[in-house]
Amino acid sequence: MSSINLPLILTLAVFITGLVWLFDALVLSRPRKQKIAAVEKQFSGLARETEQQKTAYEEAKAVAAKEPVLVEYSKSFFPVLFIVFFLRSFLVEPFQIPSGSMIPTLEVGDFILVNKFAYGVRAPVLNKEIIPVGKPQRGDVMVFFPPHAPETYYIKRVIGVPGDHISYNNHQLTINGKTVEEKLIAQLPAGAPVLRMTSEKIDDKEFTTYKHLQPSRLSMHGSWVVPAGHYFMMGDNRDNSLDSREWGMVSEDAIVGKAFAIWMHWDSFFSIPSFDRASVIQ
Repeated sequence: MSSINLPLILTLAVFITGLVWLFDALVLSRPRKQKIAAVEKQFSGLARETEQQKTAYEEAKAVAAKEPVLVEYSKSFFPVLFIVFFLRSFLVEPFQIPSGSMIPTLEVGDFILVNKFAYGVRAPVLNKEIIPVGKPQRGDVMVFFPPHAPETYYIKRVIGVPGDHISYNNHQLTINGKTVEEKLIAQLPAGAPVLRMTSEKIDDKEFTTYKHLQPSRLSMHGSWVVPAGHYFMMGDNRDNSLDSREWGMVSEDAIVGKAFAIWMHWDSFFSIPSFDRASVIQ
């Protein structure tokens, strides 16, 4: 997903506009208040009954109260920026899926919602947990920063939690010595199949995966032990996903949140958005 550091940009925007607003309230607004008071005093002894008199008074007051452009824009944008900052930092953040590594669960062009507090409230930008809430569970679909690209958002499924022993041999997933059973749903395409659509169940979560008939390099053989404070991630499109099998475990400090819903699908700028895929993410 996108590597643009939106949290940093949004945090700076909120900080700068808020600082300008505060500086205006404490310092810059004093001369304006004095000018407004002078206008009130000037017009206090004059009748303002005619339209011309009213217009002169309103124009003089508007000139006295005129704010610098930067202050005017900061006051306009700060409340909106702060609300967006609060929502996406602590509650829910939207993302768009740019790759097929989570097909069939998530398709390219899906717009998803990510719960930002499911795994603990985190400080914006620093991403350090400040209020513990919960921990990732096997089967969760999670957004995170991978170890090889710490500024790029990735989304995969949690397969292993701290202490787990994971093995993946010829598409057969084993967790702590227990084989994860798969059920064949279909072979695709129907005429000349090259992949299998299967369902898997890890703990209480059942989901669908794609697997090539011939396992790729990452699906042939591998064994891992998940260290403390880390998670083992895999894409549901098992042979078209670079994940923990390639670049290792994901640290707790790199967690962004839990993906819980698809709310829209939009293939490209020139296509029409669709809500047919709106659903809870399994």
